[in-house]
Amino acid sequence: MLSDALSFPRSGDDWLPTLVIGALLIPLSVLVIPAFILQGYFARVIRAAATNDSTAPSFTDWGDLLVTGLKMAVIGFAYSLVINVPSLGLQLLIAFGANGSGTGALLVLLVTLVLSLVVGFFAPAALVNFAIEDSFGAAFDFGTIWSGVATSEYVVAWLLAMVVGVVGFLVGGVLSIVLVGFLVLFYVQIATYYLLARGFVKGLGRTPGESATTTTL
Repeated sequence: MLSDALSFPRSGDDWLPTLVIGALLIPLSVLVIPAFILQGYFARVIRAAATNDSTAPSFTDWGDLLVTGLKMAVIGFAYSLVINVPSLGLQLLIAFGANGSGTGALLVLLVTLVLSLVVGFFAPAALVNFAIEDSFGAAFDFGTIWSGVATSEYVVAWLLAMVVGVVGFLVGGVLSIVLVGFLVLFYVQIATYYLLARGFVKGLGRTPGESATTTTL
């Protein structure tokens, strides 16, 4: 699975132009819209991986990329609330109750850390399920999501994605000074989404291209 993920970004006849476009969109993400386009592209990567497509998608139909990316962003924001709301609530309780004790600050840190790990494990699967089904409902289909993540296939894929992501982002972050790093960062993102998609689909025991019946929104 790892070798497939690392070679996937280089598949297809136009893989180099695709990588260059994606790399350019990373620094342009400060303008917001390019960030949504990138997320839309990653949704296509997920679908390709889920259907066992050996060719990486291209940057075509930019309007569709933008709309899909907006949906991905909304889903990501919704899951981030699982971390932010409890953490903010604890901070308010400490500020107005316990007078900002050191123990209270440690509690906020621990709760935030635990929730971040939980969301960091489940949220990628939610995005994968959304991209496969092309439905908001799929991102919150907790039964299907749990069936996919509570498997060795997803756990292994998630761990591999984390390792690839951390190493790649460290290297890409350093090289971004000379712009080449943006190519590395985009490459790594494609590989991590590929890993997560393949692990989730394998965990569900689906054949390539098979999906659950979900109403598209």
